[in-house]
Parts: sequence; C-alpha cells; structure tokens
Amino acid sequence: MMRTFYNPFFLLAFLFWGISSAQLPADKAAKIDSLFLEWNRPNHPGGSIAIMQGDKTVFSKAYGLASMEYLVPNSPGTQYNVASVSKQFSALGIVRLHLQGRLSIDDTIDNYIDQLPEFGQRITIRHMLHHTSGLRSLHALLALAGWRGDDYKTNADLNRIIVDQEELNFEPGAEYLYCNTGYMFLANIIEKVTGKTFVDYMQQEIFAPLGMENTYVEDQYNRVVPNNATSYNSTFSGFNRAVEYWGYVGSGNMHTTTADLLKYLRNFYAPLPGWEKAFELMETMDPLNDGSHNQYAFGVNVDDFFGEKRISHGGSIGGFRSNVAVFPEKEISIVALTNFSRSGPASKVSKIAEILLGDVTLPISISAKKISKSKMKSYEGYYWDDVTLQEQKIEVSGDTLFLGNGNSKFIPVDIDRFEAIDRDNKTILTFQKNTMTMLRNSGGPLIFKKYTPLKSNAKNAEEFVGTYYSPEIQTAYTIHFSDGKLYAHHIRHGKLYLEQKQEDLFTGEYPLSVLKFFRDGDRKIKGVRISNGRARNLWFLKQRNSK
Repeated sequence: MMRTFYNPFFLLAFLFWGISSAQLPADKAAKIDSLFLEWNRPNHPGGSIAIMQGDKTVFSKAYGLASMEYLVPNSPGTQYNVASVSKQFSALGIVRLHLQGRLSIDDTIDNYIDQLPEFGQRITIRHMLHHTSGLRSLHALLALAGWRGDDYKTNADLNRIIVDQEELNFEPGAEYLYCNTGYMFLANIIEKVTGKTFVDYMQQEIFAPLGMENTYVEDQYNRVVPNNATSYNSTFSGFNRAVEYWGYVGSGNMHTTTADLLKYLRNFYAPLPGWEKAFELMETMDPLNDGSHNQYAFGVNVDDFFGEKRISHGGSIGGFRSNVAVFPEKEISIVALTNFSRSGPASKVSKIAEILLGDVTLPISISAKKISKSKMKSYEGYYWDDVTLQEQKIEVSGDTLFLGNGNSKFIPVDIDRFEAIDRDNKTILTFQKNTMTMLRNSGGPLIFKKYTPLKSNAKNAEEFVGTYYSPEIQTAYTIHFSDGKLYAHHIRHGKLYLEQKQEDLFTGEYPLSVLKFFRDGDRKIKGVRISNGRARNLWFLKQRNSK
C-alpha cells in the first residue's frame, strides 16, 4: 500500500482553484461546488470542471491533486487524457475530408485498410462511425490472445491482428456494439487520404482551426509533457498509480483541458464560420438494419435529458475519467475531467445539468402496481441471450426487481412489465412465460431465455479437457479438471475458472467471458467458440491427441 503524507498548510493553497469569465448565481455555484467535496480531501486526486453558457465561461474550477506523489494540485489549465471523448475528434476529421470530397463516409473500408480480410460483408466508414461495423474490438482480441491490461498497445498491433480475422461479430448495421477497432481504423484512413500522420493532421486541421491551443494526440505513452495530470486507480485502502500502457490513436489518447473542450463544444450550437456543415453532420443518426433507433451519431451520443436535447460522450483509460455534455437548445456546455477511477464524472455532469437547467421538468415518479408475492418470485432466476451472449441474473425483494449486479432497479407498472426506478434509465423489461425481453432506448430488443445452470462434475467435465487453438489470434488454451472444478490455462493469464451454465455452455474468468462448445456427429467435442464482450465467437479447434 502506498503511504502518503501531507502538509495541511499546503493543502489550503489548493482546496480549490477557480477562475471564471462570468459568474453563475451564487446558489447554483455553491450547489455545484458541493458535488466535489470528496475530491478535496487530503491526499486525494480530483479533476477540473468547467461550464459555458452561450459564449461565456461561467464556472471553471479544479479540485484535488494532479500528482499525489508531489502534492501538485489540479488547476483549470491541467491537461488530462480524455480517453474515448477523443472519438468525436476522429469523427470530425473524417467529416471534414468527406465535405472536401477527399473521401465519402459511405466508401467501403477495404479501399483504405491494407490487408483487410474478405469478410463477405460490405463495411463502410459510416458503419465504423456508428459502432455498427461488426468488427471485433482490439482490446478484447488482444486479451484473448494473452495480452494483459498493462501491456503496451498500438495501432500497429491492430494492423497485425486484423489480418488473421475470419469473421465479424455480426452483419454490419445489424447491431450497435462499441468498437475501438473502428475508430483506430479511422486514424489509418485519415493518414492514407492526407499523407500526414494522424497526430499532425489533427493538430493542423482540427485543433488549431478550432482554437484548441492546449490539445494534442499522444502516440508515445512514455513521453514527458508538462502540465499533465497523473492518473490513479481507486482501491479499498487508497490509490495506486495507473501504469501508462496506451499508445494507440483514433479511439482515444487525446490530451486536453476543460477550456479547450468548451471552445469545441460551443460549435454544436454556435459553429465557427466554415464549420457549420461539419457539426451538423456530426449529429447524424442512422437506424439499424431492422429499423431500430441508434443514438450513437458520429463520435457522440445524441439523446434527451428529461426532455432537453443532449449531445454527450464519456471516456475511461487507466485512472482517467471524462465526460462532456452540451445542451444545444439551452446553449449550455459542461466538461468534467478527472484523474481517478472512482470519480464518476457522468453522474456529476448530470447533477450539474439538473442544477443549471432549473426549469427542467423532471418526470413524475412511477408507482408500483400491486403484484402478488408468488408472481414476483416467478421472475427470479438466470436468463440467457444467445445472440449477444449475455447472462442476466434477476433477484426480487418486495416490489423491486434487481437486474444484474443489483444496481439496476425496476418496479412493476403492469403484470409482466417493469420500468426502471432511475428515470434517466429508459429500459423496459417485459416477461412472457420463460422469456424476458429488454426494450432499450437505443438498439433493438434483447431476448433472454430463462434457464437453470448446471453443475460440473468429473463425469461430464472430462469430455471438455484438452488443448484448443485459434489461428485468428495465434494462441491456445488448455482446459483441465482438478479439485472438482474445470479450469482453462494460458501461459500469460494463468489458471482461469470455468463455470458450467448449460450442457455445452460455460462462463469464465476474464478474458474468457463465454465458451460455447461444439460437437461432431459422434457427439465428441470438436472445438469451442470463445467470446469476450466486444469480440464474439472466435473459433478454437480442439487439437488432435488432446483429451
């Protein structure tokens, strides 16, 4: 555990650091300040918060430490890695090239990506912008290949691993599934079309014209750049420094300040001359193949917050967390950049929005319909979606249904129909016999079938034992049975526990989220498809002379 020391007199100097070009009403400023009291505790990282109304910065303050080691405070000018908030800038780069006629967002990506496998499907730039390409996401692929979380990752790693991919997660346009691969490929496309490095293109064609003087893309994780915060992971006993291992661009790794982001966000309601069409296109939303709504536009989410249009995105890498939101019809922009993993900037931004909007009409709290205790208990159990390969566990207490880890709470509004208690959560659950349908605000419905998990035993576990190899990621896992349990082993991940769910279906410790075994005509195991969230159904062939 890291030991920390502090000087109380020094702490007074950075209790908060604030500037403002205009002023919020004192009562609103005080309410916003109160949201960040925890960040100002001794030896605590924090972040920077900024708000713009119209063209005026009305709130800009910093809290906590940028460096716990040296007791350096965060300031309004501190730079943070904003992780996936970067995606909208990659999208903007593509949009600019589209408007200049140098590419089309409806071009297929095989025109630009060298050695892209022939998937037998038409994948466009538009698909990648919307996260509907079906491409497997890099981080999930590398984890299955044996990479650990703190291994260095670059765009070159993606270029190598994509060559051997034989399948997609799904038909392009059929689903929304967040995919870093697509946005890293956008960087490749920009480089091929412009002849510039992605770093230089973004600096010259996006950041500088938008007046973002303290923003850059970082492609060297070990470079020393002044005025950058250090990030920390929260632990039960304090904080650990997050090791910097990220060297990829396009999907993340932009460093910036709250002031620069406010300059950028203002363009969604008051664009600079010459940028009007670009920011209009950034809000483009296209339906999925089945007509379902997809709220992910070009690098941003477009939805509503209690009736007010909202354009937003969050980010997470190492211990950095970020969230930006703009309410264009109210001409309000909010930026929260933080350097510790438990900071929860998205919820902070939502609370700030409630304070600022003031006259927002909060939805009326829903009332629970009276449902018998036996009927409520009938919903309990495990449910499985065989398309997205997800399990949901449902528990019931009184008139409340708890979904998954228990953080999502639902109450009955009718027999077999439940709505979320959190009114910002628009998910609806319906039940029919042993089927649960999850209706979402964005994306098609998810269908879950109720099932009773099986338990492994020596007799049925033995047939799964053996070594399985995937040519798509050039790696193998060996499955063995010991101490009454089934395990998979990898040279880098070690021993991973597998839990049987159905006859040929298992879930496992990360990175083996789901394993679905397949049999030949003689009912012998011939291989397994392994999935890990954003990478589905990689085929692992059982090796000959393997039990």
